[in-house]
Amino acid sequence: MLDSLSASLTVASSGLEAQSTRMRIVSENLANATSTGRTAGADPYQRKTITFDAAMDRASGAQLAKVKEIGVDTTPYRVEYDPGHPGADKAGYVKLPNVNMMIEMADMREVNRSYEANLQVVKQVRSMLGMTIDLLRS
Repeated sequence: MLDSLSASLTVASSGLEAQSTRMRIVSENLANATSTGRTAGADPYQRKTITFDAAMDRASGAQLAKVKEIGVDTTPYRVEYDPGHPGADKAGYVKLPNVNMMIEMADMREVNRSYEANLQVVKQVRSMLGMTIDLLRS
């Protein structure tokens, strides 16, 4: 039984780590949603993406959540007419990041819920381990 509880802790902690990395990526995207190029025609911030993979933990025999890759979103940049902007090209257009605030906010909510779910698993396993120790003492 202790092995299965230990495996549960390992799985939940890998989920916490993966979701923490995902939150960092979403936060970077939100922070740079209006970051344009500093010179005329320069590319702005490019939205980052994250993909996960399952990895077998040989010690516990459990499937863990791991970050597979942090990539970039290849959707086109938004373009806005602002001839006074330092990043505007000769025609007066500025490239804006390909960050969609609604998508990032939805991702942030999903990350938060996934993180909380993994945290609840850790709390429950700790509680069960405590109860098991109490039973062994008596």
